[in-house]
Amino acid sequence: MIAHALGDTVALTGRSLRHVVRSPDTIITTAVMPIAFLLLFVYVFGGAVETGEGAYVDYLLPGILLITVASGIAYTAYRLFLDLRGGILERFQSMPIARSAVLWAHVLTSLVANLVSLVVVVLVALLMGFRSGAGVAAWLAVAGVLVLFTLALTWFAVVPGLTASSVEGASAFSYPLILLPFLSSAFVPTDTMPGPVRAFAEHQPVTSVVDTIRSLFAGQPVGGDLWVALGWCVGLLVVAYVAATAVYRRTTA
Repeated sequence: MIAHALGDTVALTGRSLRHVVRSPDTIITTAVMPIAFLLLFVYVFGGAVETGEGAYVDYLLPGILLITVASGIAYTAYRLFLDLRGGILERFQSMPIARSAVLWAHVLTSLVANLVSLVVVVLVALLMGFRSGAGVAAWLAVAGVLVLFTLALTWFAVVPGLTASSVEGASAFSYPLILLPFLSSAFVPTDTMPGPVRAFAEHQPVTSVVDTIRSLFAGQPVGGDLWVALGWCVGLLVVAYVAATAVYRRTTA
């Protein structure tokens, strides 16, 4: 049974990835906005932001990576919405395919596409002067945190993909997620913010994830931020997975 589900997931993931390869503008579009933010904040606002020692691009990059993920998952909802409205999901139901494979294929496709976009953004940051003292283990830890964060948001994206009434509605849910890093430590230290904003910024998931990645890039001890970040990512992933599978069962019942 497990082997059958895995085989179906691999086959359907290959189908989704072929769609992405045939439409590379998906990855390009996903990377364009974060790169634009990177250029804007480094070359326009960077000189006015005091973040301590080090280049501003080093401080900024972790937040830009999360924005890249937030903008990329909109395409997960979009592709799932098209499959639902186009009747593909109903056709899959009439075939001997594991039901879970359909969702996992979209999620894994999103993960691969987002990782490619993240690599593109990091390469641009390197051209802009980003430098890291991180070793191999720290880079792997960064990758692990980003994978967990991407999986959590992608499973959330499944819900609007299955419930939206229009293409715009399917992808619009990502806008608040893109704005969330602006109310965190992604662009400026939280101690420069007024009281209520600072309280929110310091106790929302983006700040802990950003601070963890920033410390890993700098080769510094991450302290408790790593466990807080992992707690947020795993907690959001569990909630998103349960909600997405419940909506999927109801939608395909």
